[in-house]
Amino acid sequence: MLRGSLIGSFLVMAAVLVTAFGCSPRKADRQQNGKLNVVATTNLVGDLAAIIGGEAVEVTSLMGPGVDPHLYKASEGDVRRMAGAEAIFYGGLHLEGKMTDIFEQMKSRNVPTFAVTVGNPDSIYIESPNFGGNYDPHIWFDVSLWKGAASFVAESLSELVPEQSDEFQSNLASYLGELDSLDSWVRSRTNEVPESARVVITSHDAFGYFGRAYGYEVRGLQGISTATEAGAADVQDLAEFVASNRIPAMFVASSVQARGIEAVREAVRSRGFDVRIGGNLFSDALGAPDTPEGTYVGMFRHNVNTIVDALSVTPS
Repeated sequence: MLRGSLIGSFLVMAAVLVTAFGCSPRKADRQQNGKLNVVATTNLVGDLAAIIGGEAVEVTSLMGPGVDPHLYKASEGDVRRMAGAEAIFYGGLHLEGKMTDIFEQMKSRNVPTFAVTVGNPDSIYIESPNFGGNYDPHIWFDVSLWKGAASFVAESLSELVPEQSDEFQSNLASYLGELDSLDSWVRSRTNEVPESARVVITSHDAFGYFGRAYGYEVRGLQGISTATEAGAADVQDLAEFVASNRIPAMFVASSVQARGIEAVREAVRSRGFDVRIGGNLFSDALGAPDTPEGTYVGMFRHNVNTIVDALSVTPS
């Protein structure tokens, strides 16, 4: 029955691809507005493509605020948008695990398709503890790695539209300066937390790069991918760590339901210690459009302020 379902899904996807490419919408879009039609998977990647592309591109992000890319399944509409794009940018390193086959289909149909994580060598990425040969895809929580992704986007857009390469490089230079300022601010702000309290406990282990870059220990109830569910033993182990070390606060990841971390909190209370929920951290997506958290810089500032404010409180 499962085999039949998979075959059915493949046939539907194949039909969508045939229809989409048969209509040749990519050329039509370019002729209408003169901009490069770019599709991004997450709004994090979309934000990066829009900043580097500037007025020369029109970016559509498939996933909005609060959407978990690890579990996201592309709709027929998503496939049509990608098939009609002049370029696709996605996270990579299996961030969008259920879309891998679609990316390969797009490449085979000569739709330029780019994983922004290619902007840095794999050797500097954190290897997954559960899946050998795979890496943590949440590179945006180390500003220096996001700079590499930005440079790769600029290089890719320049290859696609060489006559506007100067514009892309100018946008890149401006943005790299903004990211340098952000990195300096993050280092200053995170140093305000006493060293003994620099532990980030979250419902989803998306902050490994943040911990490595800024000197924090990081522990997540769920693994690097939310496709890996936490069990009762994981809850009890994390609760024991929090209670024993008197961690003042834990955090909820925006793309994961809060019930897991609430279960940890109850288990901590049963051990005679009360840990606070320090707030929500954006993990796999930006906030709502037209809010400060709707940009990468604003999202990062929100996370750092939330972490520092919560961990700077002495536990009772």
